[in-house]
Amino acid sequence: MTEVPEPELEAASGAVELAARVVRAAARNLAASGDLDDAQVLAYDVAHAAAAVRTADAVVDYGGRGNEEAAIACAFVADAVAELAGRVVGREEAWGVDPRWLDPAAHVVTTWRRPETLAAMYGHEGRRHLDPDFDLVRESFHRFAEEQLRPRAEHIHRSNADIPEEIISGLAEMGALGLSIPEPYGGFASGGDSDYLGMVVATEELSWGSLGAGGSLITRPEILSRALLAGGTEEQKQRWLPALASGRVMNAVAVTEPDFGSDVANIVTAAHATDGGWLINGVKTWCTFAARAELIMLLARTDPDRAKAHRGLSLFVVEKERCDGKGFVLSQDPATTGGAGPAGRMEGRPIDTLGYRGMHSYEIAFENWFVPDANLVGGQQGLGRGFYLQMAGFENGRLQTAARALGVMQAAYEAARAYAEERVVFGQRIADYQLTRAKLTRMAVAIQATRQFAYQVARLMAEGDGGLEASMLKAYVCRAAEWVTREAMQVHGGMGYAEEFAVSRYFVDARVLSIFEGADETLALKVVARRLVEQAT
Repeated sequence: MTEVPEPELEAASGAVELAARVVRAAARNLAASGDLDDAQVLAYDVAHAAAAVRTADAVVDYGGRGNEEAAIACAFVADAVAELAGRVVGREEAWGVDPRWLDPAAHVVTTWRRPETLAAMYGHEGRRHLDPDFDLVRESFHRFAEEQLRPRAEHIHRSNADIPEEIISGLAEMGALGLSIPEPYGGFASGGDSDYLGMVVATEELSWGSLGAGGSLITRPEILSRALLAGGTEEQKQRWLPALASGRVMNAVAVTEPDFGSDVANIVTAAHATDGGWLINGVKTWCTFAARAELIMLLARTDPDRAKAHRGLSLFVVEKERCDGKGFVLSQDPATTGGAGPAGRMEGRPIDTLGYRGMHSYEIAFENWFVPDANLVGGQQGLGRGFYLQMAGFENGRLQTAARALGVMQAAYEAARAYAEERVVFGQRIADYQLTRAKLTRMAVAIQATRQFAYQVARLMAEGDGGLEASMLKAYVCRAAEWVTREAMQVHGGMGYAEEFAVSRYFVDARVLSIFEGADETLALKVVARRLVEQAT
């Protein structure tokens, strides 16, 4: 059998720098073109190429930790550069490069994309190189996922059942609902990179157990907590943060609307001032966990002047009673709420989905739903700041979504490798075939590379930076999760299409990752490409 070549980290690093120069050249061309909407195809490709190059840069750093790590780095760099070449070929002029731009990196790409090399690397997964404290965090959440989530995950998925209360209370006891809440408010955040990195590690392990019933469950309190910390009054922080950290209350998020999707600045759900508070009217969609939640973080228009766009939005904490996952209709008597005006109504219609079950998503219609002044985040100082507070809430969402993708990918890879080592076809194990070995190697390489990039982004965000990198990470890893879970299903053959094997759940769960927390196209065009163009000018 072919041996793994001696890693060439310096050459791999040079290939990454070459790819980065290509991306910068394309960004300059985009800047010169004027309106990005006139060059969306190029902008989209440049954004994803930049994400791959930044991930490759992170894995080259990881490669310095050992020989196996260096081999993983070389293999990932070769794939990333080859992917870039596929985007550029036939469009060299648009990218601003010579047709022979790849020549200096040809040796690295050729050596580390050879089928014999990839097959020889089968089983090379690489150590995570976490500090002992974070290793303990990982082990604790992995154990919870193995003992509490995995035994229930298939039932929740197939029957679209509610998440059992023992999972919620168990995570609360472990502190998972208060990872971003400072200790004075009953949480476990102490400041520094430990908060961000701990969240990444915990989220990956919970998502390994179940995306819907584990990894995503801790996202909603994260979002509301960060919004409150960014702009809530002290009374609001004291009122809601300890309750969120302990799991006494759970929350949902209501931002997206049926006609606007990611175009948050144009939302129309309105909050009209009334005696003692506000009346909410409008429709929100994709409100995950809205039935079970007792609180809803809601973005609404408080200034009727639509020309003010995002500057006319404010953020509210809407209180409701707990309901089950089959939908709900709630009514509100002004005489008992302290409000004025007509009776309020809130109706939640469940949205059936391919995967990501257990959390349940809803379309919610609000009719004259009264919210007291005390629930306007930031009080009077919060008027018109809702968009910014919402963005603060979502600050960590892209990093956390990347961690969820990592957990799903890791679960899919492990399932595929275990099946390949047991299943015999044409007289030998599937794992003995070159194609299978190469597939599994590329899967393991992609997982470890994106994991190491996620660790880097967590440290950057702890320093108050890393917004662009978080968007790049989210864009890259969520697309990678679709590929990894698809390949894992393919390794299973016909059984991969059977619901009795968990790999089919991983596949449909992975599909949502490129949609929520910033749809892939919006993220690439409106965030990553625009920032790259700004840097190029």
